[in-house]
Amino acid sequence: MTPTKLNASAVGLFLAALMIVAATLASISQASAASPSCGRASWYALTSQTASGERMDPSKLTAAHPRLRFGTKVEVVNQRNGKSVVVRINDRGPFIKGRIIDVSKAAAGHIGMIKSGVEKVCYRVIS
Repeated sequence: MTPTKLNASAVGLFLAALMIVAATLASISQASAASPSCGRASWYALTSQTASGERMDPSKLTAAHPRLRFGTKVEVVNQRNGKSVVVRINDRGPFIKGRIIDVSKAAAGHIGMIKSGVEKVCYRVIS
């Protein structure tokens, strides 16, 4: 076998292995994103530009999450009262230790957390 053929074979095997690893990581990531996550949430009502590039609108049902893809729909459930809301991820955050998601003021109103400011919630990825 010539060195050129050997190198081409090695590259082919490497690329096949890389594709398998990428597919495995994607399925693990999707599975963990689909399972509910619970922790503390807060709300915010700034009108600055979000990390996705759109302007934050406190009257829309949006949220900030540290890792979920922009545009991801998430159901957030207030554990104190059972109320839920579906929000769209359009920003990064929260930046306070122990918090898992920041929701817009409108979303906070839907789940009854305006007055408290912070509540224990669970969220799950819808789409």
